[in-house]
Amino acid sequence: MTEQSTGDGTGDRPLETDAQTKARHAEYWRRNIRLVGMFLVVWFTVSYGFGIIFVDALDHFRLPGTNFPLGFWFAQQGAIYVFVVLIFMYVRLMNALDREFGVDEGDDT
Repeated sequence: MTEQSTGDGTGDRPLETDAQTKARHAEYWRRNIRLVGMFLVVWFTVSYGFGIIFVDALDHFRLPGTNFPLGFWFAQQGAIYVFVVLIFMYVRLMNALDREFGVDEGDDT
């Protein structure tokens, strides 16, 4: 993407003059929002679904090695583990998307 200083103190802004650049911006944001949406579905399913709605059904199963009911484990700890994994997955996938569209921050080292 081409950047140009506007001279009005607002900093550098990407030029959006041609249709191809606008289409790339739209595709980038469409894929970004789709990714966020997928992660929100997983987050909702794990936190609300497994931790609240299906907790009684999941409590019929035990977490191997701990003897904790699975529904209790998801409500207390499992959801937190899933959230941390989602954060790392989001960072990795967004970095790949940024590189694909040429908007990555690059290596500072």
